[in-house]
Amino acid sequence: MKNYLARLQTSVWRKLYCVRAKLACTKGQGTTEYAILVGVLVVIAILAITVFRPKIQELWDAIANGINGL
Repeated sequence: MKNYLARLQTSVWRKLYCVRAKLACTKGQGTTEYAILVGVLVVIAILAITVFRPKIQELWDAIANGINGL
């Protein structure tokens, strides 16, 4: 009976080790970090366009007038 319990305990510890190893896998971590980074950059770009809209419009109008004057 002791031998059976010892083997069972070893088997349980082995399985727990395998589960921990699988949970510790960071295979998709890089993709998630890049997705978060792209999301933050999009928010910053939207905020910058919103804040600087009048200046951007002036610049765009100047370019358009310069092209029309050719």
